Amino acid sequence: MASRKTPQPNRESGDKYSVLLPTYNERENLPLIVWLLLKYFGESGFDYEIIVIDDGSPDGTLEVAEQLQKIYGKDKIVLRPREKKLGLGTAYIHGMKHATGNFIIIMDADLSHHPKFIPEFIQKQKEGDYDLVSGTRYQGNGGVYGWDLRRKLISRGANFLTQILLRPGASDLTGSFRLYKKKVLESLVERCVSKGYVFQMEMIVRARQLNYTIGEVPISFVDRVYGESKLGGNEIVSFVKGLLTLFATT
Repeated sequence: MASRKTPQPNRESGDKYSVLLPTYNERENLPLIVWLLLKYFGESGFDYEIIVIDDGSPDGTLEVAEQLQKIYGKDKIVLRPREKKLGLGTAYIHGMKHATGNFIIIMDADLSHHPKFIPEFIQKQKEGDYDLVSGTRYQGNGGVYGWDLRRKLISRGANFLTQILLRPGASDLTGSFRLYKKKVLESLVERCVSKGYVFQMEMIVRARQLNYTIGEVPISFVDRVYGESKLGGNEIVSFVKGLLTLFATT
Protein backbone atom coordinates (compact mmCIF):
# COMPACT_ATOMS: atom_id res chain seq x y z
CA MET A 1 0.00 0.00 0.00
CA ALA A 2 1.40 3.37 -0.96
CA SER A 3 2.26 5.66 1.92
CA ARG A 4 0.22 8.82 2.39
CA LYS A 5 1.87 12.06 1.35
CA THR A 6 1.52 15.15 3.49
CA PRO A 7 1.96 18.65 2.10
CA GLN A 8 5.01 20.50 3.33
CA PRO A 9 4.29 23.45 5.63
CA ASN A 10 3.43 26.45 3.47
CA ARG A 11 2.11 29.82 4.61
CA GLU A 12 3.46 31.71 1.61
CA SER A 13 0.70 30.55 -0.76
CA GLY A 14 -1.70 33.13 0.68
CA ASP A 15 -4.43 30.50 1.02
CA LYS A 16 -6.54 30.30 4.15
CA TYR A 17 -8.88 27.47 5.11
CA SER A 18 -12.09 28.16 7.02
CA VAL A 19 -13.48 25.03 8.69
CA LEU A 20 -17.25 25.17 9.19
CA LEU A 21 -18.46 23.07 12.13
CA PRO A 22 -22.27 23.04 12.47
CA THR A 23 -23.06 21.61 15.91
CA TYR A 24 -26.07 20.36 17.83
CA ASN A 25 -25.52 18.55 21.13
CA GLU A 26 -21.79 17.93 20.58
CA ARG A 27 -20.34 19.07 23.93
CA GLU A 28 -18.36 15.85 24.40
CA ASN A 29 -17.03 15.74 20.84
CA LEU A 30 -16.23 19.42 20.23
CA PRO A 31 -13.06 19.69 22.38
CA LEU A 32 -11.60 16.60 20.67
CA ILE A 33 -12.37 17.64 17.10
CA VAL A 34 -11.01 21.15 17.75
CA TRP A 35 -7.80 19.77 19.27
CA LEU A 36 -7.31 17.45 16.29
CA LEU A 37 -7.90 20.30 13.84
CA LEU A 38 -5.34 22.44 15.64
CA LYS A 39 -2.86 19.55 15.61
CA TYR A 40 -3.06 18.75 11.89
CA PHE A 41 -3.25 22.34 10.70
CA GLY A 42 -0.33 23.16 12.97
CA GLU A 43 1.75 20.33 11.51
CA SER A 44 0.89 21.18 7.90
CA GLY A 45 1.55 24.89 8.36
CA PHE A 46 -1.51 26.16 6.48
CA ASP A 47 -3.42 29.21 7.67
CA TYR A 48 -6.86 28.38 9.08
CA GLU A 49 -9.79 29.27 11.29
CA ILE A 50 -12.52 27.12 12.87
CA ILE A 51 -16.04 28.52 12.72
CA VAL A 52 -18.47 26.88 15.13
CA ILE A 53 -22.13 27.30 14.20
CA ASP A 54 -24.16 25.99 17.12
CA ASP A 55 -27.92 25.75 16.66
CA GLY A 56 -29.09 26.30 20.21
CA SER A 57 -27.82 23.02 21.63
CA PRO A 58 -29.54 22.28 24.97
CA ASP A 59 -26.55 20.27 26.21
CA GLY A 60 -24.25 23.28 26.60
CA THR A 61 -22.20 22.89 23.41
CA LEU A 62 -21.94 26.68 23.03
CA GLU A 63 -20.54 27.08 26.55
CA VAL A 64 -17.87 24.49 25.72
CA ALA A 65 -17.08 26.37 22.51
CA GLU A 66 -16.67 29.59 24.48
CA GLN A 67 -14.15 27.90 26.75
CA LEU A 68 -12.24 26.59 23.73
CA GLN A 69 -12.15 30.09 22.30
CA LYS A 70 -10.61 31.37 25.53
CA ILE A 71 -7.96 28.66 25.35
CA TYR A 72 -7.02 28.86 21.66
CA GLY A 73 -7.91 32.45 20.80
CA LYS A 74 -10.59 34.30 18.85
CA ASP A 75 -8.46 34.30 15.71
CA LYS A 76 -8.62 30.49 15.52
CA ILE A 77 -11.99 29.72 17.11
CA VAL A 78 -14.81 31.85 15.70
CA LEU A 79 -18.27 31.47 17.28
CA ARG A 80 -21.35 32.21 15.19
CA PRO A 81 -24.27 30.60 17.08
CA ARG A 82 -27.93 30.59 16.09
CA GLU A 83 -30.99 30.34 18.31
CA LYS A 84 -32.37 27.07 16.94
CA LYS A 85 -31.91 24.34 14.32
CA LEU A 86 -32.36 25.92 10.91
CA GLY A 87 -30.86 23.36 8.56
CA LEU A 88 -27.45 22.47 7.22
CA GLY A 89 -27.59 24.64 4.13
CA THR A 90 -28.40 27.79 6.07
CA ALA A 91 -25.65 26.88 8.57
CA TYR A 92 -23.12 26.91 5.73
CA ILE A 93 -24.45 30.23 4.43
CA HIS A 94 -24.26 31.68 7.94
CA GLY A 95 -20.72 30.41 8.43
CA MET A 96 -19.50 31.61 5.03
CA LYS A 97 -20.64 35.15 5.80
CA HIS A 98 -18.06 35.23 8.57
CA ALA A 99 -15.33 33.16 6.88
CA THR A 100 -12.12 34.99 6.00
CA GLY A 101 -10.57 32.04 4.10
CA ASN A 102 -10.63 31.57 0.34
CA PHE A 103 -11.25 27.85 0.88
CA ILE A 104 -14.04 26.29 2.95
CA ILE A 105 -13.86 22.88 4.62
CA ILE A 106 -17.10 21.27 5.76
CA MET A 107 -17.10 18.31 8.12
CA ASP A 108 -19.05 16.74 10.97
CA ALA A 109 -18.19 17.70 14.53
CA ASP A 110 -18.92 14.22 15.93
CA LEU A 111 -15.44 12.74 15.16
CA SER A 112 -16.74 10.64 12.27
CA HIS A 113 -14.50 12.73 10.00
CA HIS A 114 -10.86 12.69 11.11
CA PRO A 115 -8.91 15.93 10.52
CA LYS A 116 -5.82 13.87 9.58
CA PHE A 117 -7.24 13.71 6.04
CA ILE A 118 -7.37 17.49 5.61
CA PRO A 119 -3.73 17.84 4.45
CA GLU A 120 -4.53 15.26 1.75
CA PHE A 121 -7.58 17.26 0.69
CA ILE A 122 -5.41 20.35 0.36
CA GLN A 123 -2.73 18.50 -1.57
CA LYS A 124 -5.32 16.99 -3.93
CA GLN A 125 -6.90 20.38 -4.57
CA LYS A 126 -3.55 21.94 -5.40
CA GLU A 127 -2.55 19.09 -7.71
CA GLY A 128 -5.51 19.62 -10.04
CA ASP A 129 -6.73 23.08 -8.99
CA TYR A 130 -10.03 21.34 -8.27
CA ASP A 131 -13.11 23.41 -7.47
CA LEU A 132 -14.02 20.95 -4.76
CA VAL A 133 -12.50 17.88 -3.16
CA SER A 134 -14.77 15.26 -1.61
CA GLY A 135 -13.90 12.55 0.87
CA THR A 136 -15.01 9.15 -0.37
CA ARG A 137 -15.77 6.00 1.61
CA TYR A 138 -16.16 3.91 -1.54
CA GLN A 139 -12.86 4.25 -3.43
CA GLY A 140 -9.28 3.18 -2.75
CA ASN A 141 -8.66 2.42 0.91
CA GLY A 142 -11.71 4.36 2.08
CA GLY A 143 -14.21 2.64 4.35
CA VAL A 144 -16.81 2.78 7.11
CA TYR A 145 -16.23 1.61 10.67
CA GLY A 146 -18.65 1.19 13.58
CA TRP A 147 -21.86 0.93 11.59
CA ASP A 148 -24.24 -1.98 11.92
CA LEU A 149 -25.44 -3.85 8.83
CA ARG A 150 -28.60 -1.71 8.58
CA ARG A 151 -26.66 1.56 8.36
CA LYS A 152 -24.22 0.10 5.82
CA LEU A 153 -27.06 -1.18 3.64
CA ILE A 154 -28.85 2.17 3.78
CA SER A 155 -25.71 4.09 2.85
CA ARG A 156 -24.67 1.71 0.07
CA GLY A 157 -28.20 1.52 -1.26
CA ALA A 158 -28.61 5.29 -1.27
CA ASN A 159 -25.31 5.75 -3.06
CA PHE A 160 -26.15 3.00 -5.59
CA LEU A 161 -29.54 4.49 -6.43
CA THR A 162 -28.00 7.92 -6.80
CA GLN A 163 -25.32 6.65 -9.16
CA ILE A 164 -27.91 4.94 -11.38
CA LEU A 165 -30.43 7.79 -11.48
CA LEU A 166 -28.17 10.84 -11.53
CA ARG A 167 -24.77 9.65 -12.86
CA PRO A 168 -22.97 12.39 -10.95
CA GLY A 169 -19.38 11.37 -11.73
CA ALA A 170 -18.35 11.05 -8.06
CA SER A 171 -18.21 7.91 -5.95
CA ASP A 172 -19.60 9.19 -2.61
CA LEU A 173 -22.64 11.42 -2.87
CA THR A 174 -23.95 11.40 0.68
CA GLY A 175 -20.71 12.19 2.51
CA SER A 176 -20.24 15.57 4.16
CA PHE A 177 -16.43 15.86 4.43
CA ARG A 178 -15.39 18.24 1.65
CA LEU A 179 -13.16 21.12 0.66
CA TYR A 180 -14.52 23.87 -1.59
CA LYS A 181 -13.22 27.02 -3.16
CA LYS A 182 -15.26 29.59 -1.29
CA LYS A 183 -16.77 31.15 -4.41
CA VAL A 184 -17.77 27.68 -5.64
CA LEU A 185 -19.53 26.79 -2.39
CA GLU A 186 -21.35 30.12 -2.41
CA SER A 187 -22.57 29.43 -5.96
CA LEU A 188 -23.72 25.90 -5.13
CA VAL A 189 -25.53 26.78 -1.91
CA GLU A 190 -27.48 29.48 -3.74
CA ARG A 191 -28.80 26.85 -6.18
CA CYS A 192 -29.50 23.99 -3.80
CA VAL A 193 -33.06 23.53 -2.61
CA SER A 194 -32.79 20.22 -0.73
CA LYS A 195 -32.78 19.76 3.03
CA GLY A 196 -31.23 17.19 5.36
CA TYR A 197 -29.23 14.30 3.94
CA VAL A 198 -30.20 15.09 0.33
CA PHE A 199 -28.42 18.44 0.54
CA GLN A 200 -24.91 16.97 0.23
CA MET A 201 -25.97 14.86 -2.74
CA GLU A 202 -27.48 17.83 -4.54
CA MET A 203 -24.28 19.82 -4.03
CA ILE A 204 -22.33 17.29 -6.11
CA VAL A 205 -25.05 17.05 -8.76
CA ARG A 206 -25.20 20.83 -9.13
CA ALA A 207 -21.40 21.00 -9.27
CA ARG A 208 -21.40 18.67 -12.27
CA GLN A 209 -24.13 20.71 -13.93
CA LEU A 210 -22.01 23.84 -13.59
CA ASN A 211 -18.90 22.01 -14.87
CA TYR A 212 -17.01 22.40 -11.61
CA THR A 213 -14.10 19.99 -11.24
CA ILE A 214 -14.24 17.40 -8.47
CA GLY A 215 -11.32 15.58 -6.85
CA GLU A 216 -11.70 12.70 -4.41
CA VAL A 217 -9.67 11.51 -1.42
CA PRO A 218 -10.35 8.10 0.22
CA ILE A 219 -11.31 8.52 3.87
CA SER A 220 -12.16 6.30 6.82
CA PHE A 221 -15.56 7.18 8.24
CA VAL A 222 -15.99 6.21 11.91
CA ASP A 223 -19.37 6.20 13.64
CA ARG A 224 -19.78 8.93 16.23
CA VAL A 225 -17.97 8.41 19.53
CA TYR A 226 -20.42 10.28 21.79
CA GLY A 227 -24.11 11.04 21.36
CA GLU A 228 -26.78 9.50 19.18
CA SER A 229 -26.99 9.26 15.41
CA LYS A 230 -29.47 11.68 13.85
CA LEU A 231 -30.41 9.24 11.07
CA GLY A 232 -33.97 7.99 11.45
CA GLY A 233 -36.93 6.79 9.42
CA ASN A 234 -38.04 10.32 8.54
CA GLU A 235 -34.59 11.13 7.16
CA ILE A 236 -34.64 8.00 4.97
CA VAL A 237 -38.06 8.90 3.53
CA SER A 238 -36.90 12.46 2.93
CA PHE A 239 -33.80 11.17 1.15
CA VAL A 240 -35.82 9.04 -1.26
CA LYS A 241 -38.20 11.91 -1.99
CA GLY A 242 -35.28 14.27 -2.57
CA LEU A 243 -33.52 11.79 -4.86
CA LEU A 244 -36.62 11.40 -7.02
CA THR A 245 -37.05 15.18 -7.15
CA LEU A 246 -33.47 15.62 -8.34
CA PHE A 247 -33.95 12.87 -10.92
CA ALA A 248 -36.99 14.67 -12.29
CA THR A 249 -35.46 18.13 -12.33
CA THR A 250 -31.80 17.67 -13.31
